[in-house]
Amino acid sequence: MHYNLITILGPTATGKTKLAVRLAYHFNGEIISADSRQVYKKMNIGTGKDLDEYIVNGKLIPYHLIDIIEPTEEFNLFLFNKYFYEAFEKITSKNKIPFLVGGTGLYLHSILKGYKLNKVDFSKEKYDNLNKLSIEELREKLKKLNPKLHNTTDLLIKDRIIRAIIISEQKNSENQNNKPVINSLTIGIKLEREKIKELITKRLKYRLEHGMIEEVKNLIAEGITYDKLDFFGLEYKYIGKYLRHELNYNDMFQKLNSAIHNFAKRQITWFRKMEREGIKIHWIEGANFQEAEKIIKENYFV
Repeated sequence: MHYNLITILGPTATGKTKLAVRLAYHFNGEIISADSRQVYKKMNIGTGKDLDEYIVNGKLIPYHLIDIIEPTEEFNLFLFNKYFYEAFEKITSKNKIPFLVGGTGLYLHSILKGYKLNKVDFSKEKYDNLNKLSIEELREKLKKLNPKLHNTTDLLIKDRIIRAIIISEQKNSENQNNKPVINSLTIGIKLEREKIKELITKRLKYRLEHGMIEEVKNLIAEGITYDKLDFFGLEYKYIGKYLRHELNYNDMFQKLNSAIHNFAKRQITWFRKMEREGIKIHWIEGANFQEAEKIIKENYFV
């Protein structure tokens, strides 16, 4: 198979970025981030951008889809795909290798499985018309439109049901047929669950001591609401609760630490789902450069 993308995936705190950047340096590549929160400006510590890791031997490895929108703006799967393909074309046109790196399962899955997505019209009029229906009527409507509905959380919240209906109605109306077919050589980082927990806890302590709370305070000072912090989840949600005195420091730390452990578990579930669907993942033990380099040399350049 002729590959045209290298994907480095793995649960949070396993050293994906550092490994991918070293590989990109070694193989003349550029990084495309598959992280649903690193797209936002001013959200650096909580999202783990670690931008100093993009410098290898004094050379900055170019990266894409990081710091591209304001925290007040909306970002979604459609936009991620749009920007991914733009970055992919840009990198390959320079005869460089694109490295897709991240842990947002849905984003990775959408590229590796070639989702067909359309720009969705969330017009107020359409939304208001659907909003007049009861939650039961909306559920029935959505089930008819999408009988294979696998994300049952879409059926619990009225706003989500309405959005899912609008998306389902517009599916296939204007497919992105002109995008390149992606064949990814995919490398996954695995570690013992206890080791991942240990890395997460250690990293969280470090980030809390090195400005993460100040980062959230600054977002609030710039007008980001607590609701929006809840939407960003994890670090932003729990530090937000701490700053509005809903949790004391110790409770905030314990709950946040536990939430990140659960997030890592969900990431692993996504990767297993990908494998069940036929996506081949070459697993390596930890962020091992030599192992990853060997897999790329043996598979990518044939």
